[in-house]
Amino acid sequence: MRQSNKVTDPMTALRPARFVALLLCLTPWGAAADVLTIERLFAAPDLSGPTMRGASFAPDGKRITYLRAKADAKDTYDLWAYDIGTRRHALLVDSARLATAGGALSAEEEARRERQRTSALGGILEYDLSADGRRILVPLGGDLYLYDSGAPADRAVRRLTSTPAYETDAQFSPRGRYVSFIRDQNLHVLELSSGRETAITQGGGGLVSYGVAEFIAQEEMNRNTGYWWAPDESRIAYARVDEAPVAEIERFEIHADSVKVVKQRYPATGERNADVQLYVSHLDGGAATRVELGADTDIYVARVAWFPDARALAIQRQSRDQKVLTLLKADAASGATRTLLEERSDTWVDIVDDFVFVGDRGDFLWGSSRSGYHHLYLYRADGSLKHSVTSGEWMVTADDRGDSLRAIRGVDRRSGLVYFMANIASPIERQLYVTSYRKPGEPRRISRESGWHTVRMSPDARYYLDTYSNSEQPPSVSLRNLDGSVREALVANTLDASHPYAPYLAAHSPSKFGTLEASDGQALYYQLTAPKNLEPGKRYPVIVDVYGGPGVLGRVRNAWGNLFRQYLVQSGYVLFTLDNRGTAMRGVKFDTAAFHRLGSIEVEDQVKGVDFLRTLPYVDPGRIGIWGWSYGGYMALMSMMQAPKYFAVGVAGAPVTDFRLYDTHYTERYMGTPAQNPQGYEASNVLTHAEGLAGPLLVIHGMADDNVLFTNSTALFKRLQDLGKPFDVMPYPGGKHGLIRHKDMGPHAYMSVQRFFDEHLKGD
Repeated sequence: MRQSNKVTDPMTALRPARFVALLLCLTPWGAAADVLTIERLFAAPDLSGPTMRGASFAPDGKRITYLRAKADAKDTYDLWAYDIGTRRHALLVDSARLATAGGALSAEEEARRERQRTSALGGILEYDLSADGRRILVPLGGDLYLYDSGAPADRAVRRLTSTPAYETDAQFSPRGRYVSFIRDQNLHVLELSSGRETAITQGGGGLVSYGVAEFIAQEEMNRNTGYWWAPDESRIAYARVDEAPVAEIERFEIHADSVKVVKQRYPATGERNADVQLYVSHLDGGAATRVELGADTDIYVARVAWFPDARALAIQRQSRDQKVLTLLKADAASGATRTLLEERSDTWVDIVDDFVFVGDRGDFLWGSSRSGYHHLYLYRADGSLKHSVTSGEWMVTADDRGDSLRAIRGVDRRSGLVYFMANIASPIERQLYVTSYRKPGEPRRISRESGWHTVRMSPDARYYLDTYSNSEQPPSVSLRNLDGSVREALVANTLDASHPYAPYLAAHSPSKFGTLEASDGQALYYQLTAPKNLEPGKRYPVIVDVYGGPGVLGRVRNAWGNLFRQYLVQSGYVLFTLDNRGTAMRGVKFDTAAFHRLGSIEVEDQVKGVDFLRTLPYVDPGRIGIWGWSYGGYMALMSMMQAPKYFAVGVAGAPVTDFRLYDTHYTERYMGTPAQNPQGYEASNVLTHAEGLAGPLLVIHGMADDNVLFTNSTALFKRLQDLGKPFDVMPYPGGKHGLIRHKDMGPHAYMSVQRFFDEHLKGD
């Protein structure tokens, strides 16, 4: 990554069209652009240019810390900081200089990174800031390091732990006196002034863990921690997880030179979950207090937070069928709880990330889809509703999965303002808005440019960090004022001659967006990218790039995207993506359209997309293929089998084939249990429709996948063999669910996708 401390014109990051046009004008007529290759997609520097991963404001708002990739290793990160006053970037911690940077991951940390989708990355991947902003906690190689900005440079980094065990989920206490972490399935606290370490729990081991987020919480609930500090540091709440009730499965992890039999506690749909209890311990010692979560123990502990006065906990308890979400208030001293509010639905209630205290007395903002669209409501501390804050046929919605699904980006308590992300402008954009939560009115848009904004507000809500892109402009990062104007361009990432993507820009094909109408009248958004300089009269093959699953933000975005799509376009394909009904963040009617019948209405919408493609004069209606990963792999299979006259060729990566093999929280949210919905499970099973397969099919799967188990694909192999159906397989020894992101497997996987389409779809 190349970055200068020189102050440049901040508006250069905001005029991508001018720079693209200028660069193209400077390219001599007839000059050939460099050929984009799969190998280059994985090489350094990153073709999308530099960025600031995990950026965070210091508590005093004077500095922004972030992770930056090494110039010669785009997936290995160091810790940097930007000083707002001096306008300078500086390296704080070089991951390569810490002794354990290359240490092997523990099994727990490997699984945790797989859940967080960071398994393909290296170096420093997370950090935490102290309350005064002076110190930074850095986990690396299984140990913990402390960076002190006030210490001399040669003594700025201090090693806190050096043990054979792996310390994970490290955090500062709210006032910065302590560092907490998980070691050997127990919660530990280290006092920084004395170096004294205390084990808050001692019973962890085997099937029992303390302070750890269980598999379901990490994989499906976006909860990556199992403990929570009280604001005054007097107490700490933590989960006790007992996996004994969960059925143990044996699965094979097949590697190139070995085979491991892994015994895993996997909570399959309809089966028992781990037993999760909640406790509170006082740092001064004494017996832990168990929190009362209700008579029904078959529930989910979805979210935990402390009230501002540190006397009570706010707990989101989700029923097993996920149709009821209860906000409990728990007394920290006694563990007694009472209900503040409940959300109910005939389908499911999403866990609420938009839960923010706005006053010292405990008044809070709360997100709910009770109106049919996700909006904000203001509640008193006792759980009584004051009023709605936002309303309308649009969504207050997160800008990305990222570190949080929270749409609320900041609160100005003094002025009574809340800043939030929403899709008012368009479902394929994210913009920053502000409104009063005391006297609600029409939200005022702050962000200016059309496209996708990812925002972090400063602690005092005086300005914000904006990562912005559109489909033709890679992400730029700027510090902005509250009117949306640029205060400072931190990473302009301009598509000029020095940009990593510059050699390939002349061959770049822009995307077009549009809408189709579903059978119920709802709008289906699509993105279409065709080869540059289409030859008159020539018809081109199409690859439908699909995900289509519930609970995930749409793939159709006016944002900088996956360059593998661009590679396929430059290889002679038309690329098409459509967000079918069932995709998240479009409103309850759209989101729940596939409830209890996955793989049905989604295929209907993808067929609607093919009907549209067949009307285009440059599309060959007989050469339309489909490919996807995970739920997208499932969609590729279901589309090939249920609509063989529409999809000639398919590639399915890491597909679910039988939802009875998938986990509780995800599957039951959309399908209920197999006992409750046997017809739905049968209809959603790929094997039920396998006889309909008519065209060439390639199945790709990692042979050590612990999320979508390899059993999903082996069951499909047997079914297709019994039916006498030909198909191709590309298994990856040692490959996990995210193998396509790894530089040792990803390039080959992408080449396999292209090779298969070239062989069966491209033709002459």
